Amino acid sequence: MAEEGEVEQAAVAAEDGAQPPVLSKSARKKLQKQERQAERKAARKAAEKERRRADVERRRREWEEALAAAPSDEARAEMVAARRETRRERVGRRAEERGARAERLRRAAEGAGQKVVLDLEFADLMRPNEIHSLTQQIMYCYAVNGRSANPAHLWLTGCSGEMATHLQRIPGYDKWIIEKAAKPYLEAFEDRKENLVYLTADAETILDELDMSKIYIIGGLVDRNRWKGITQKKAAEQGIQSAKLPIGNYLKMSSSQVLTVNQVFEIMLKFVETRDWKTAFFHVIPQRKRGEAEAGGDEAKVSLDDEDDADEGDANGNLSAEDLKKVMDEVDDDGDEEELEDVEETDASSKRQCVRREDADAGDHSGAVAEATRTPAGVDATPQAEQAKKSNNGGED
Repeated sequence: MAEEGEVEQAAVAAEDGAQPPVLSKSARKKLQKQERQAERKAARKAAEKERRRADVERRRREWEEALAAAPSDEARAEMVAARRETRRERVGRRAEERGARAERLRRAAEGAGQKVVLDLEFADLMRPNEIHSLTQQIMYCYAVNGRSANPAHLWLTGCSGEMATHLQRIPGYDKWIIEKAAKPYLEAFEDRKENLVYLTADAETILDELDMSKIYIIGGLVDRNRWKGITQKKAAEQGIQSAKLPIGNYLKMSSSQVLTVNQVFEIMLKFVETRDWKTAFFHVIPQRKRGEAEAGGDEAKVSLDDEDDADEGDANGNLSAEDLKKVMDEVDDDGDEEELEDVEETDASSKRQCVRREDADAGDHSGAVAEATRTPAGVDATPQAEQAKKSNNGGED
């Protein structure tokens, strides 16, 4: 639409610090709505950050008060040891879960998983913040794949340049059990070109079933409506098949809807699990974006242009801070060990502070501090503040 182009130009001008173009009345209203949404989102993020900070401080204070209230040094040592053991058990369970996840992903790569490619050849069409957004969505894809009982055999192709640089910054990325190729998918699968199927909303063919012999491609593009139809055009020029998800058979989508990369991928995983498209769509697309079911219960109305909600991410497909925290926990294989080291130092410090406070009231510091410095290693700590990151929309265009 013309007004979308005007709004996009105004947004680009704002980012570059240039004088914005004169907008039509409808374009001004659309831009103002986007600005209000951005302000609300920023306010929510700030409030959530403050809530997490206060929560961390509250738990630290409660721990310090509990230590200070202990009747003796022996009681304090028992409290510290018990907390340390609880933490070690939790780390152990996570290690077991990580091992099971790795085994599932290995089996998928050996032939048990549906082959899915994330096409990363569009990096030169995106701005840095959009590449960052796509990186977050790839992280989410990897995390949800690891959680799945039937994970896909996931490929990243065209993974080079700026895109590769962003991915390399992800903690633990080098250890991901995933196929990574700098070359395009046409080269990576040159002997299986007839099995390639590009998933694009502009395709005429509707995907009724997933075929294990096929290799399904999801376009990694955060386009913000700038590149309408580009994936369908690419598939046609390369002479490969294309298809679209059967969303229209179950949901009525708004005309400007765009599914994110992670939404398309998660829908596919859910279909592999249930063999039911309706279940897959309703599982992945947030309920807040679905209207009342129509007569007969066969269809529902959904819009992906609703204003963003704090618990689900925003209307452009941004992942929420909670989702990103979960993703970071799952994709960073060294996270537990590093956190345990931080835990030991943090709680030892907390204990010293508590003992100092207690003995300050008694007028004697040296003996208690000396005792506290002999705290055993491996003490549990309060959770660290979560990272706030952004992610935008991409996927089926």
